[in-house]
This record gives sequence, C-alpha cells and structure tokens, in this order.
Amino acid sequence: MDLTLRPAGPDDARFLAEMLAEAMAWRPGAPRPSVSDVRRSRYVVGWPRDGDRGVVAEVRQPDVAGDVRNAARTGEQLGAAWYRVMTADDPGYGFIDTEIPEITIGVVPPWRGRGVGRRLLSALLDAARAEGHDALSLSVEEDNFALHLYESVGFRTVEKVGNAWTMMAPLL
Repeated sequence: MDLTLRPAGPDDARFLAEMLAEAMAWRPGAPRPSVSDVRRSRYVVGWPRDGDRGVVAEVRQPDVAGDVRNAARTGEQLGAAWYRVMTADDPGYGFIDTEIPEITIGVVPPWRGRGVGRRLLSALLDAARAEGHDALSLSVEEDNFALHLYESVGFRTVEKVGNAWTMMAPLL
C-alpha cells in the first residue's frame, strides 16, 4: 500500500474529529455523530495541547508519473491516531491515570482492514516511547473488530467497564 505517515498538526483538528466520529460509529449501520458535535469532545477540543501527539496516514505520491496503482488521490487522508493526557476531573473512557496518555484511532471505512490502523498504532507507540511515556491506554467495546489489532501491538486488558475494555500497552 502506498501511504505515508506524518505528524498531526493544528490544521488536522477537523480530520481528527472526523476520525473520532468514525471510531464512535464503528458498528456497521451505526449512526455517525456529526463532526461539529464531535469537535467539542475532550479527545479533540483545543487540538493540539502541550503533550498531544498524533499521526495522519495519507496516500503517498506515486514514484512514477502516471502510476495509478491506487484508486485514492495523492494526499487523501486515510486515518489518524493520536494521544492526549487526560485529567482526573475530565477523564476519557480509557483513563487509567494522569501519567498515561489515552489514544484515539480512526480509519476511513474503505481503508479498514488494509494495514492502515496497524501502521498508525505502531508510529504512535514509537512516538510515545520517544516522548518518555511508560504506557498508553484506550477503551474498546468487547465486540469491536479492532480489539485483536490492539492486542497484537501489545495492549492488554486492565478492566472492564460495561461492555468495554480499558486496555494499556506498556512501552518500557
């Protein structure tokens, strides 16, 4: 797959909100929340704050003029993964403590199951290690197909809350 990863910056706030909406509506047929509603979420409001890190996957420019191996357009955004440190008074769903950032990941539906999420997660884990974090956390519903991906990159269950698992990936 011809994709490239780049750091998520201030101009990516809307795309992060779109990917959060995708993550929230992961079940087939589930209603997708509006991006304007999602932009008020603790996961994206004020992006980026100090300590926030993220990556965006985009279609890479072909190496050869006229290369049409990809149906997607060069520069098309395919997905994003990011983390934030949450506070105890406004914790996220995967909150463990104020020292462990919580991740969010979303992939555009036609690109799911094609390795985009794995590349995003791997890059985010590397970024968190480089920043000196001991672990990352997340929340995932027990029947979400992404659960196996999270386990495959090192996330382990910490607790169950309703029908969701809080998971943590040690980085040391």
